[in-house]
Amino acid sequence: MFQEDSGRYFLATVIDASSLWQSVLGDLQVRVNRPSYDTWLRDTNGLRHGNGQLIVGTPNSFVCSMLEKRMYSMIAEAVERVFGEPLEIIFKITSSENNIVMNEGVSQISEIIPDAKLAVSASPSNNGIIRRYTFDSFILGKSNELAYAASQAVSSNPGNAYNPLFIYAKVGLGKTHLLHAIGNELLSAGKNIHYTTTEEFTNEYIEAIRNGKTENFRNRYRHVDTLLLDDIQFLIGKEQTQEGFFHTFNTLHLSGRQLVISSDRTPKELTLLEDRIQSRLQGGLTVDIQPPDYETRLLILKEKASKTGFVFTEEILEFLSERLYNNIRELEGALNRVGAYAQLLDEDISIDLAKRVISDATNKKFNPKASDQKILQSVSNYFNVEESEIVGKKRDSKTALVRQICMYLMREEAELSYTHIGTILGNKDHTTVAHAWKKIRTLSNDDPKLRRDLINIVQSIHS
Repeated sequence: MFQEDSGRYFLATVIDASSLWQSVLGDLQVRVNRPSYDTWLRDTNGLRHGNGQLIVGTPNSFVCSMLEKRMYSMIAEAVERVFGEPLEIIFKITSSENNIVMNEGVSQISEIIPDAKLAVSASPSNNGIIRRYTFDSFILGKSNELAYAASQAVSSNPGNAYNPLFIYAKVGLGKTHLLHAIGNELLSAGKNIHYTTTEEFTNEYIEAIRNGKTENFRNRYRHVDTLLLDDIQFLIGKEQTQEGFFHTFNTLHLSGRQLVISSDRTPKELTLLEDRIQSRLQGGLTVDIQPPDYETRLLILKEKASKTGFVFTEEILEFLSERLYNNIRELEGALNRVGAYAQLLDEDISIDLAKRVISDATNKKFNPKASDQKILQSVSNYFNVEESEIVGKKRDSKTALVRQICMYLMREEAELSYTHIGTILGNKDHTTVAHAWKKIRTLSNDDPKLRRDLINIVQSIHS
């Protein structure tokens, strides 16, 4: 059962390794970028659990080594979050063909998450493309329609439509999905495609220099029809690799071959990259992906839920769509956690279970959305500042800070858009509201008094 500890819930029961590991994967899915999750974690499975240990099966020695050397701490923290106490994690190589859980009485992993068998065929091939990330599986909404249209245009006319195509978005919003969708379209047209992350590109480049195999590196990257490069911001600070990328870019671009590049920021914001690289990144089309709106989040959850094998009611999906709005990976991870916890606890998937799991994942209790008027009233009373002054044009330091706190709480507790909040608080521009939200979020991490103030106000809002 769930036990409460300082506002969060955890599992404190003896559970089988397969179920425990699936819940851990649900937790990791929201914390790890998608390519890393698909490459290193998706095809793992829980083998045995007991005596303070969790044994995890891996498909090969390469994955086993990566998890042990690079990802152990993160995985151990996820296990502790899910299980409620630390466990020693031991990775072992198992057969990836049958993916059988080696624990008596425990079923195959696919029985826990039926979509697991699909993960084998979804693994990247030598060209790096993940076959299940297609345009058909991409959920289209207002927040991503321009990026989607540009990606389709590139797929139809590579090297000519938009070259380079630069897609920027925060983590978990679908830019990697679009890169793979382009790759899949061009593969079906018989094109020579290669997808890679900037980290992999860097590692390969350094290894080529170290081993005197730069010619092999050039042949690998400079003879493709389309290069798909993910997370180019990781080139910052790597001067030697930037040199290699610059010449690769030039070779491909001058020969009319397509480049599609992603980042978590715009080309202009990549100020620490060499000027010559920046200028080339700005020479094509730049598109962004914004966090999905409520309707898009709900569509995404319905699509994901249909593939889990679990039954989620409309009420549960609406609840998750309302409470989780940062990115798609957060949505998917929450869905997996609810399903896994229901399996672990042998409970029906209910709205109460969803609230408990989300409280655990976000480290806070669920509160229904508050009204903008209630938030304004509570902030006004707490700081003894008139509502008319908060929504007015008064700009002294106290009033300005109170107004920013009000903006922050309207975003957090009422989940209003920046534009809507700006309209309520004196027709402020949405960028002003966004700045206020970021400022208060940052300050609250370092200022205990402000953090206490926010907690007190939230309590009064929901009382």
